[in-house]
Amino acid sequence: MALRKIIKIDEELCNGCGLCVPGCAEGALQIVDGKAKLVKEQYCDGLGACLGECPTGALTVEDRESAEYDEVATNEWLKSIGRPTVSSAHPAPEAKHHAPPHQPELPCGCPGTNPKTFGKRQAEQPANVPASAGRSELTQWPIQLMLVPPSAPFLREADLLLAADCVPFAYPDFHRKMLKGRALPIACPKLDNAELYVDKLAQMIRQNDFRSITIAHMKVPCCFGLGRIVNEAVKRFGVKVPVMSINVGVEGELK
Repeated sequence: MALRKIIKIDEELCNGCGLCVPGCAEGALQIVDGKAKLVKEQYCDGLGACLGECPTGALTVEDRESAEYDEVATNEWLKSIGRPTVSSAHPAPEAKHHAPPHQPELPCGCPGTNPKTFGKRQAEQPANVPASAGRSELTQWPIQLMLVPPSAPFLREADLLLAADCVPFAYPDFHRKMLKGRALPIACPKLDNAELYVDKLAQMIRQNDFRSITIAHMKVPCCFGLGRIVNEAVKRFGVKVPVMSINVGVEGELK
């Protein structure tokens, strides 16, 4: 048993719609006697991808003593019910529970991680970019959340756009409709370490007085964890920051 994040189901709020069941890639949720139930604690990764599918708010993520998430057992369970297996995105227990609370601002020595702001340079189209390509609205570097220092000058009093890695590839007008006028970190809530990202975002919120945070994620179950990461970071710092979400379908449509 370990203290960890795990799904909590409020049966008073649950209407048995079943939308959460396909939303859980690990198959940890089933409808039993008209209510959502956690099949077995070791099948729940605690990421909260199912939260965005629940129309009544019956699902939340809580910290409590429970069996550790077991990917091997989960995949055996998924095979038995005819669903796709999941690949590992979970750190070993030692890494998860003993990771340092703060990451270094620049996790590697690569010069490409040095923060840069190039703002007004983008006002004119670079000579080597065809006019038909449109103009890039990116005004800073780096963009990967783990590489962005909380003290980066482009974050100060910014409107932050936290985008899932897949969004710029799926949404064709990403630069003009989403990125313009915003500071951008990108992240993957499924493949990256969600708890490290919660801590990183909490540091950013504490240091930069954001005007707003916009979450852009894909309309797929594993991507809704990005909202949980933001909400947990805002809650951890204890401030009110306007937060909105944009859902992008896999064919590029806004949901």
